[in-house]
Amino acid sequence: MANAANAANLVKDKPSKTPSTRARIQAFGGFLTNMVLPNIGAFIAWGILTALFIPTGWFPNKHLAEIVSPAIKFLLPLLLASTGGRMVAGQRGAVMGTIGAIGLIVGSDIPMFLGAMIIGPLGGWVIKKFDKSIENKVPAGFEMIVNNFSIGILGFLLMVVSYFFIGPVIQSANNFVSSAIKALVSTGFLPLLSIINEPAKVLFLNNVIDQGIYYPLGMQETLKAGKSIYFTVASNPGPGLGLLAAYSVFGKKTAKRTAPGAIIIHFFGGIHELYFPFVLMKPITILGMIAGGMSGITVFRLFHVGLVAGPSPGSIFSYLALTPKGNFLGIISGVLVAAVVSFLVTSIILKMDKKADEDEDFTSSVERSKAMKSEGKQILSSSINQINAIKISKISFACDAGAGSSALGATTFRKRLQKKNINGIEVKHYRIEDVPRDSDIIVVHKDLLERARLSHKDKKIITIGNYIDDPNLAELLNKLEKKNS
Repeated sequence: MANAANAANLVKDKPSKTPSTRARIQAFGGFLTNMVLPNIGAFIAWGILTALFIPTGWFPNKHLAEIVSPAIKFLLPLLLASTGGRMVAGQRGAVMGTIGAIGLIVGSDIPMFLGAMIIGPLGGWVIKKFDKSIENKVPAGFEMIVNNFSIGILGFLLMVVSYFFIGPVIQSANNFVSSAIKALVSTGFLPLLSIINEPAKVLFLNNVIDQGIYYPLGMQETLKAGKSIYFTVASNPGPGLGLLAAYSVFGKKTAKRTAPGAIIIHFFGGIHELYFPFVLMKPITILGMIAGGMSGITVFRLFHVGLVAGPSPGSIFSYLALTPKGNFLGIISGVLVAAVVSFLVTSIILKMDKKADEDEDFTSSVERSKAMKSEGKQILSSSINQINAIKISKISFACDAGAGSSALGATTFRKRLQKKNINGIEVKHYRIEDVPRDSDIIVVHKDLLERARLSHKDKKIITIGNYIDDPNLAELLNKLEKKNS
């Protein structure tokens, strides 16, 4: 069974005519992430400013506090819109998206984060379509005037449409979502969000929730209250810590051996993807994650605490750095309680498990994760033995945002190549959609395989379940070592 699983992990598939809804949602979440991720530094700068200088901050200063409101209303949405437009149509898309975003901002009463993440890519798409329609049709010498006035005229129209139509619609949708979540808060049901959050994280859908819902709502609440619990509902590192600790104590073989290393990278490095394979190996352990998440949110609510900005990455260091004055006890307690509850529930599940060979479960988690998908199975046709027939000069590790688990995987694998004196192979990390065309092999987590196929139908793809000690990476390294000898 393990050999069959390994043989299926290097794939060069026939393109699927109907990519799964899950793969499309993952791609959408990745797009949102890559709109937000380059600007995280600006959000953190705003959070520090807020934590220090608002009236309830560490060092209240009415002059510096005057920067808080303009920054959240103008600076941050414009950065998001610019980045979104650039992702679609380069610099011209960035300008177009920013022009459209100012119409949203001025025409609304709330920080337009959601609006900026819509209007930015929309502006880029509009100018991209226009440029394509006039390609090779502009008379020589008129290129500059056409370029400038096309953005000017189309940007003007988008700005007006954003002000009168798009902005009000987005504000209404935002108000609806805000009211729904606030209703959960007021009725004490906010912890129930963990029932959605924890499974979504394991299925790599966490960015859709975080960047699309919780972070925008959190920024709005922080502007009024100086902090927000919304930043903690899906990013708490406690549940993952508890799960990995349980595997370190009660796990078997491969899982027990790799869990301690995963704890360090997850809890201190903030790469939550490290615990996903442990949940997929025994899906019932998601109950421990949900219980831990609910417990953490409950403690945060009891202490009335929150963070001043979205913690990215979601490590304990990020949590402490973004904790406002007077909230440390509650934040630390929420993380620790979540970890303890997750540990206890997961430990009970593992101790009740009478299976002797957990290695078999770990290797076969690819098949288990596929069973969780809602649509038809894909045909996996290529074998890892095909590596012997091709020249390998570039291996690309890819993940949702290209900055977390893929970076870890690429760095670790690069060091292993160096240790084996294997030279001439470039190993880098990317967002899935940004993997270069000259890559010989793409390495992704097994749950991102369908999404990888959407963008790289003709590439060989190796799927892994564990970024630290995966048998498929070990086999790849062995093949490369034989080729090098």
